Amino acid sequence: MQIDLPDGLQHAGPTDWRKLADITAEAFAEDPVNLWLFGNPRTMKTVFSVLARGIYAKHGFCYFAGDQGAAMWSENELPFEIGRWDTLSFAMGVSRYGTKGAMKRVQEAGANMARHHPKEPHYYLFTIGTRNAARGQGVGKALLAPVLKRCDEIGMPCYLENSNPANHGFYSAHGFERLQVFPVGLGGPPMEAMWRTPR
Repeated sequence: MQIDLPDGLQHAGPTDWRKLADITAEAFAEDPVNLWLFGNPRTMKTVFSVLARGIYAKHGFCYFAGDQGAAMWSENELPFEIGRWDTLSFAMGVSRYGTKGAMKRVQEAGANMARHHPKEPHYYLFTIGTRNAARGQGVGKALLAPVLKRCDEIGMPCYLENSNPANHGFYSAHGFERLQVFPVGLGGPPMEAMWRTPR
């Protein structure tokens, strides 16, 4: 999708995966679902590095708010297909830094998310987040606005999985509505599937 970004936002290219991962890992450091999956924030940096490098920075559309925030989107749901090296890096990172059973939890969560993912055309917000120092300054709203505006122009809905109940109000204020809540895995915290109809 072609997005005209306002001043203050910059498009991310395939080589910007480290910055995408750094910002996202910091933003998700206290996220209930990710902490349950991996056991600690250190693993998140490895996981987001692989996903940014192997999928979203290559095949999705990503952008920054300076060094304060970042967002990763895709058209519908990109297939979780990454190269051999990225697959190995992912597994090694989760095994090395994650707590016992992390890889099994990740696989179960991926299957549950895929099972609940809508089939109709949409844009998928994989991640959006800000540095700790940038919270409460409108950075998240600025990151969300250009894609939502474009989706309204072309009549395209959006979908996300909210992994932190504290963010429900933020997404609701921008037109996302709850589709359903499902457990990310056996004994795990809830994941909230949210859908935004174009306005």
